Amino acid sequence: MTDKYIYELPMKVRDYECDLQGIVNNANYQHYLEHTRHEFLLSVGVSFAELHRQGVDPVVARISMAFKTPLRSGDEFLSKLYLKKEGIKYVFYQDIFRKSDGRVAVKSVVETVCVVGGRLSGSELFDKLFEPYFS
Repeated sequence: MTDKYIYELPMKVRDYECDLQGIVNNANYQHYLEHTRHEFLLSVGVSFAELHRQGVDPVVARISMAFKTPLRSGDEFLSKLYLKKEGIKYVFYQDIFRKSDGRVAVKSVVETVCVVGGRLSGSELFDKLFEPYFS
């Protein structure tokens, strides 16, 4: 594990998130990752919904996920992240770890950009908020 993680969110797999094989369906990992980003924003004082009302929409531009160890119903896990800035992109490095043994379930890179007033734009707000966290 790296010491670069700046935020972590504990979660637990729910029965309905699993497929016929008894493992978390791949699409649900995107929900876990998104929930983690939204909770991270709240932890630094920003409401995703309030941003939208102000005409600022952070959106995912690209996501890459590598599935390592499957999670199963009832598994507790930690969703962790750290971020970097690349041009106008905010790149979230998000990894999910099974709590019982610390094994990596998913490694992901999520590239986000801001749409302000309907146009792709940089975000002074995010630059200021995230500056202490850029690695």
